[in-house]
Amino acid sequence: MASALGIASPLCMYGTIPIAASFSKNGMKDDWLAAFMMSSILLNPQLIVYSAALGREALLIRIISSFVCGIMAGLLVRIFYKKKDFFNFKGFEEPKSRDTDPNILFRFLKNIGRNIKATGLFFLIGILLSALFQRYVPAEAMTVLFGGNEAFGVLMAATIGVPLYACGGGTIPLLQAWITDGMSMGSAAAFMITGPATKITNLGAVKIVLGMRRFLLYLVFTIIFAFGSGIAINILLQ
Repeated sequence: MASALGIASPLCMYGTIPIAASFSKNGMKDDWLAAFMMSSILLNPQLIVYSAALGREALLIRIISSFVCGIMAGLLVRIFYKKKDFFNFKGFEEPKSRDTDPNILFRFLKNIGRNIKATGLFFLIGILLSALFQRYVPAEAMTVLFGGNEAFGVLMAATIGVPLYACGGGTIPLLQAWITDGMSMGSAAAFMITGPATKITNLGAVKIVLGMRRFLLYLVFTIIFAFGSGIAINILLQ
């Protein structure tokens, strides 16, 4: 249930952490919080709508893999951190709200403007990258790199997701072009896991509440889960 709630949450990670801190203060267990925060990082209702452009199969794979990833994160915290704290929310303070305009219409328009300012450039970059890939990168090259059921393709997708991912909406055109050019669903799944999980803003927020040691464990878990799920998906779709 915590993992499902994380997917349903429309908040970004900087909005999710104050809520998680409140949950923790009121007695919610760390394993439930881990499931909630992990799936919240990977997916949200807005990204689900964007991901529909990738097709029904890719959308379903994204939802299921994010849900399972949250569950796995919660289970690992339950097993290995049963008698000690996993999170430390003392270093994260809720940011001051900017929704202060007394006019609800103006407040709504200002929110839209801030969202466009925050994500618009990345979305345009994603469209540009997609156009460049479709125009100048041969389909055969993408098939060799990401296609088929080879573990190398999944590993490459999981690795590329770390530095390349900008924002959810911005990567949809890029993924769409890759899948069209022969990227396997397992490779796509790996990219869709490591991408948002290692997005710079998400990493900054996660590191604050985890500390360096548990932060490194988070990165290792993300890459291993992305690689494993990608391999499993390719095997199932053979």
